[in-house]
Amino acid sequence: MTRKNILIASDHAGFSQKEFLREKLLSEGFQVEDLGCHSTESVHYPDFAAQVAQRIQDGFQGLGVLICGSGQGMMMAANRFSGLRAGLAWNEEIARLMRSHNNAQIICFGARFTADEYAWQMLRIFLETDFEGGKHAIRTEMLDKFC
Repeated sequence: MTRKNILIASDHAGFSQKEFLREKLLSEGFQVEDLGCHSTESVHYPDFAAQVAQRIQDGFQGLGVLICGSGQGMMMAANRFSGLRAGLAWNEEIARLMRSHNNAQIICFGARFTADEYAWQMLRIFLETDFEGGKHAIRTEMLDKFC
């Protein structure tokens, strides 16, 4: 895997999966910064999405992982930040395409709909995939004009 710096965060619904993925990343030698949450006590997902998105927007050299119950809320919150592209992963091909075609910096998971091992499989693909550039770079630049 080529990208070694990872920011990870979740809400209460994604806490268990966050812990699972964090441990997997650490065991593979990644530098992981856990931005919360730190229990299953109810929290507001936008607070945690904002922490990851803001760090990446500010120039963090790495990628982000966000997890909530559906994955949708985290993805929507992160995509509110200018210049950021967050995608919801539900299968391996989507995980690959969000990097290769969309140059996503953040992958989102719905812990209530994605088994931990499958989330890990998709995360590995996301981290191993390079952006193709070319016509896809033109399109991602177009997205940045919307913000």
